Amino acid sequence: MTKQADRFYLGRIFDSKTGKVSSEPLMYDPDDLTTHAVCVGMTGSGKTGLCIDLLEEAALQGIPAIMIDPKGDITNALLHFPLLRPEDFQPWVNPDQARREDKTIEQAAVDAAALWKNGLEKWGIGSDRIQALQDAAHFAIYSPGSEAAIPVNILASLKAPGIPWDENREILIEKISGIVMGLLGLVGLDDLDPVQSREHILISNIFESAWSQGRDLDLSELILQIQNPPFEKLGVLNVENFFPEKDRMDLSILLNNILAAPAFQSWIKGDPLDIESLLYGADGRPRHSVFYIAHLSDEERMFFVTLLYSAIETWMRTQKGSTSLRALIYFDEIFGYLPPVKNPPSKTPMLRMLKQARAFGVGQVLVTQNPVDVDYKALSNAGTWFIGKLQTEQDKNRLLDGLEGAAPGLDRKIYDKMISTLDKRVFLLHNVHEDQPVLFHTRWAMNYLPGPLTKVQLPELNALVGAGESPSVRPVAVSQTGTISRQGAGPKTSSTRPNVPASVEEYYLPNDLSLLEAVDKAGISPPQDVKSRVIYKPVLLAQATVRFLKRNYNLDYDLVTSSLINDPDQQGRIRWEDFSSNPIDLDALHRQCCSTSLNSSILSLSRSSISFLY
Repeated sequence: MTKQADRFYLGRIFDSKTGKVSSEPLMYDPDDLTTHAVCVGMTGSGKTGLCIDLLEEAALQGIPAIMIDPKGDITNALLHFPLLRPEDFQPWVNPDQARREDKTIEQAAVDAAALWKNGLEKWGIGSDRIQALQDAAHFAIYSPGSEAAIPVNILASLKAPGIPWDENREILIEKISGIVMGLLGLVGLDDLDPVQSREHILISNIFESAWSQGRDLDLSELILQIQNPPFEKLGVLNVENFFPEKDRMDLSILLNNILAAPAFQSWIKGDPLDIESLLYGADGRPRHSVFYIAHLSDEERMFFVTLLYSAIETWMRTQKGSTSLRALIYFDEIFGYLPPVKNPPSKTPMLRMLKQARAFGVGQVLVTQNPVDVDYKALSNAGTWFIGKLQTEQDKNRLLDGLEGAAPGLDRKIYDKMISTLDKRVFLLHNVHEDQPVLFHTRWAMNYLPGPLTKVQLPELNALVGAGESPSVRPVAVSQTGTISRQGAGPKTSSTRPNVPASVEEYYLPNDLSLLEAVDKAGISPPQDVKSRVIYKPVLLAQATVRFLKRNYNLDYDLVTSSLINDPDQQGRIRWEDFSSNPIDLDALHRQCCSTSLNSSILSLSRSSISFLY
């Protein structure tokens, strides 16, 4: 096998008879990744080094990648030092390892630089190739739920997808189901049956109602619509019978607790999950975007992974078909996300991507230590297997079961023998696009591999490669009440009327002016592209009647005082002498809004009771 410029250089062929590495390079066709790859091997098998090699080659070939990093190992993909100077290595040397080896940090850095220089020379890799890697792509680390690296704004993930609803209804309903399961998992309502759970059914229908009409959702709007759903029935039952108002309020409070929590602000600022921007820079160069999730709880990880896969799938559906590898999705440790028995929110989109992404040129590389932890249906959809040293016979047998499902007719005994003889950094490559399996020894990684990096190291790591927050993204703030606002954006409006107690009356000002009449009355000149919409703004209407009666003086007089209160600084206190004595005729107001698209809602007080005026 000879080197080819358009193939991945992953190592050299290993001769099992002599136990030595040959001079023949192992070259892998990247287009074979459109049928996906699984990499398995126990800790210490060299699995991380192989995967870093593969990601390096993808960058050199101009192939963008999105990487999910639950442990911190793949952050090493940013540590490329073309000059191989000790001072480049020093900030990233593991101090505990240096201490165990009785070395100073400075000496450990000198040794690391020498080790990498010698190792790369043995594999025919020079500084020019490391420089080419550094120049080939934009590298960045994202930290959802944290500002340690580039934060991720998840609110955009709830917006209506940019693909037609009717043509993609089944896929989008499955996407909604995953998002809803992730949301409910965040508030502790996990392991729900989508068919039996009232919570899942209600929220899914809210999403479907909005997305089918091309309308966006965010968490604040979702909370309001849980209280006041935009439909009257679910199935044949009225919403109130299916899911009573009190129970809906309890559910909305659970979600509001997330939104109002100070820690949640890290989830709604930073870059959106715009897959096109995560794959390509403004200059057209590919991007290698690492999503570091080691700091998140299990529920938060599941929520984010589900959102990310849903966003990738939606982006994928907007692309033309391709037989070449267009993009790479790398998941460093899939334990718990694609299990053989349970059905977590992440499992459905991951399985669907394994079955359908090939047509769009999107390849997945899934990594695990234990094949018994992965759904066999997922294993049978992988066309490439990188098999390293395994820990138990059970792992080996499970893997062989999956291989037989992917390639019926393979000789199980031959594979069993080859897997049993694997040593560190030696892998069995099974590729359905090739005639025979091969053993190979992985090449030396161009990136420095000090092991998992921690959250506190992420800012310096991004600074190393010049990555930072996008200047085009305006920060999002959350008030103590959970109201969301974006700096520089217009006033926050909602299409949902807030939930009002049954004892409270609501009124709306009549909308009896046309657009031109309203503009004329306001004395303004509208822009040419002005669009008409009704925005209701909240005020409290307080109206009291005081009767003065003293028959000795022939006095019988009613004093009516009205107050429109929209100043929050009043804090509920009313100085009646500051307001008009002209009564407001409630009969002249409307009991319903004039438009089905209510944009903002309002409180008011009327007669001697509380009511709402819109």
